[in-house]
Amino acid sequence: MSDDGVTFINVLDIPADRIDGFIEQWRERAKLMRDAPGFRDVRLHRALLPDARFQLVNVAHWDSAEACAAAGANPAVVASVDTARQVASANPALYHVVAEYT
Repeated sequence: MSDDGVTFINVLDIPADRIDGFIEQWRERAKLMRDAPGFRDVRLHRALLPDARFQLVNVAHWDSAEACAAAGANPAVVASVDTARQVASANPALYHVVAEYT
């Protein structure tokens, strides 16, 4: 395992009138994830422009793909994600950094 871990990115297609409610649900889901082994951090980004295709982008960092998968298998997280899917179309994937400029 690399010290860099993995990055979970999920871009969300969601109607504008459902965003605020989704954010509240996301906060509750994030509380469940933060105590999971291998969790590093998570941030939810909101588009500045209302016509952006993806209004919300979730970015989380984990020690490993296995840690992320294990946290996602928590029954409380599964139930929360099922609820979220009723209002948002998710596009999740895991990534490694391949280039960086600071």
